[in-house]
Amino acid sequence: MKFTFVRFIMVGVVNTMVGLSVMYLLLHGPGLSYWMSTFLGNSVGACVSFFLNRRFTFRSDVSVLKGLFRFVMVILICYFLSFNMGKNLIHWLLINNNSITSKVKTDLAVLMSTFLYTMLNYISQKLLVFHKRGTLL
Repeated sequence: MKFTFVRFIMVGVVNTMVGLSVMYLLLHGPGLSYWMSTFLGNSVGACVSFFLNRRFTFRSDVSVLKGLFRFVMVILICYFLSFNMGKNLIHWLLINNNSITSKVKTDLAVLMSTFLYTMLNYISQKLLVFHKRGTLL
């Protein structure tokens, strides 16, 4: 399990590029809402993440069915916590700043939320989803 965080970040770069691309495409293309764009972008990135993290990052032997169920639960919880906290944090930090447009504030919220999501997701995946047999759950 050496270097799992480094491998997680490498996988995260790939799935974040995919997920953020989808988020911004949906946000600025058809103009979907913050929540819909971030949810769909994260869903696409999550598909990439599950398979890469299962084999490459954590080298887990957890069954796909069991791992996938836990993975989905973890990413949903991480998503709602992180993206709510990120949006609220940017709103709070920039509430009196009228020189920044609402679109830029939304873009900043997406970036802040993505950072929070990454940290919470790593810890949760390592401890709850892709753990080694005989440890934790």
